[in-house]
Amino acid sequence: MPYLWLESLHAAAAVTFVAGLLAAALLLAFVPSADALSPAFWRAARAWHRWVTGPAILLVWGLGLTLAVKGGWLPSAGWLWAKLALVTALSGLHGAQAGALRRLAAGEGRRRTALGRFMPALIVLAVVGILVLVIGKPF
Repeated sequence: MPYLWLESLHAAAAVTFVAGLLAAALLLAFVPSADALSPAFWRAARAWHRWVTGPAILLVWGLGLTLAVKGGWLPSAGWLWAKLALVTALSGLHGAQAGALRRLAAGEGRRRTALGRFMPALIVLAVVGILVLVIGKPF
């Protein structure tokens, strides 16, 4: 498959992943309590996270690593390693969100943290950092 097609699919998967991650972060940060929305809503949010956001992150990783190998960047590109650190953090957040949505869909309460309120902004900052690294390749 030509490199530009791989790059386009990677970008589309990344947009899908970030949109799902951000939507879940906004729900988890700003819905005042689990009871504010029905368990059916939380089940739907969990299904989206599981069946759309989840496959998107798998495509992001698979296509991204393929691009890194094809581009010859993997061994020594510092910008790529910094990007991978940010993507790993976003992947970990995806897992934490999946657990929170699972608990809410099951009707369990949730623990709200002060950091949770800032998570949408942190996601945006991480994405901006990734874009700066990919486009500028500063090191």
